[in-house]
Amino acid sequence: MMHILLLEDLPEIRQWLKAVVLQVFPNARISESARVHDAREQITAMRFDLALIDLGLPDGSGTDVVEYLREHQPEAQSVVVTIHDDDEHLFPALQAGAFGYILKEQARDHLAEQLQRISQGEPPLSPSIARRVIAYFASQERPRNEPLLPAVSLTDRENEVLLRVAKGFTLPEIGQQLNLSRHTIADYVKQIYRKLNVSSRAEAALEAQRLGLFRRSR
Repeated sequence: MMHILLLEDLPEIRQWLKAVVLQVFPNARISESARVHDAREQITAMRFDLALIDLGLPDGSGTDVVEYLREHQPEAQSVVVTIHDDDEHLFPALQAGAFGYILKEQARDHLAEQLQRISQGEPPLSPSIARRVIAYFASQERPRNEPLLPAVSLTDRENEVLLRVAKGFTLPEIGQQLNLSRHTIADYVKQIYRKLNVSSRAEAALEAQRLGLFRRSR
């Protein structure tokens, strides 16, 4: 049975998110919390498979819980569910170890679809967030005297898939673009993540930028 921590301070939103979670994971056991302190205590006392974490909480930032979960239960996945789509909230959360970052201000079915990606091994990342991550990394210039990182051997097809993952396309969309099945794309994504030692779209976007895939696609 999947055990999920739901960290959200507003009761009505917490119940709405709980309903969406049970729609996607009907047999899940859900533990609820409204404060950073309580969430930390729950993480200390229980094992979780997944945590859905709001950022703005009465006694602190959900980013601290993301980091705390990574330190105490590295096998668990944390997904930020928030209204904040700015760099000041996004990048600290990703750096703290968030597996995904999705926005509350969307239709329930759309949110459920993004959460469904977790069970398929695909990090949930709202399209606008994926574009923000790509824009950020694309704007970073590598100093000329900075040594190149070790080369990673990807096939041409893996490069094509990686570029589209970094741009925020879903697995079915990538499959349509490359005339391949969704399951084949999923296998490519797993292989790419393994080779690059990454686990999220944000990290994949960084690697795509480092490998120069955005420049090649222009």
